[in-house]
Amino acid sequence: METTIFIIVPSGVHPLDLTGPAQVFYEAKTLGADFELTYAGIENVESIHSSAGIKFGGLRSWQDIALKENDIIILPGAQMEQMQKYNRDTYCDFYDWLVLQYRNKVCLCSICTGAYFLGVAGLLNDSSYTTHWRYHDYFRKAFPYGKLETDHFFVSNGNLITSAGISSGIDLSLHLVENRYDSALAAEVARECVLYLRRGPSDPQLSVFMDYRNHIDDRVHKVQQYISENLDTSLRISELAEIAITSPRNLTRRFKKVTGITIGTYIDRLRVEYAYQLLKKGLVFSSVTRQCGLKSEEHLRNLLKKHRNQLPSDIMS
Repeated sequence: METTIFIIVPSGVHPLDLTGPAQVFYEAKTLGADFELTYAGIENVESIHSSAGIKFGGLRSWQDIALKENDIIILPGAQMEQMQKYNRDTYCDFYDWLVLQYRNKVCLCSICTGAYFLGVAGLLNDSSYTTHWRYHDYFRKAFPYGKLETDHFFVSNGNLITSAGISSGIDLSLHLVENRYDSALAAEVARECVLYLRRGPSDPQLSVFMDYRNHIDDRVHKVQQYISENLDTSLRISELAEIAITSPRNLTRRFKKVTGITIGTYIDRLRVEYAYQLLKKGLVFSSVTRQCGLKSEEHLRNLLKKHRNQLPSDIMS
């Protein structure tokens, strides 16, 4: 089913708040995701100027768009002086509409000071959120009933997701691509955009399928992609070297240099992650073992214990 990505464009918008997520969803669409990008102003105008002077035109009106459950609204930010012009008294219809979308289970995502829209709408009350570090004090005072998280790139609470700085909206968007589709697609989008994925210790984690991909070695990327798509096979180093059109020795050295881990460790971690996903779905352990390309259940049990410190029964319970 098609997902509408509805990007609200405030006057004075920070360009990267808008274009960063837009590029991520565009790349995902070119790779097969069923996303439809739509842009709308808050005021009844067809174009606005960004904080950098770039003009964005062809804007629709937010009143004209019908959204459904699981569609996505992106709320970019602007300078706080500009954001404060969007007060509740003047724009009450817009804020009522925003609350209605939230209740209808549309996913609301703010970037940088875009969290201001959520705060004015009352949607930050009793909710954890984040925003740009420069405005932490302002948000604490303006929206005292929310819980501001100061050490997160982005915070996810059901269908309410907030991100910190300008570029963290890209991380948030990749998180959405992964959740809506899979880790492989999100990793491919990150690769197309040559993105370095950032995570703090408390941030929502992208799976290991996206880890170790923040490099620009095309041959290693091809090997990683092949591994992720063929975990049910033996994955011999000689076979992988043929994919990379190099020798096994050179591939081993090259892989470790750009990823920081060995090929064997990388394969083990992907198998553990895949096994975890399958066990969570309720598949029997013997079947999971085969689908992970392992010959013995004991081998998989040991990998789960080593990399997740869990037994199969812990995951399936």
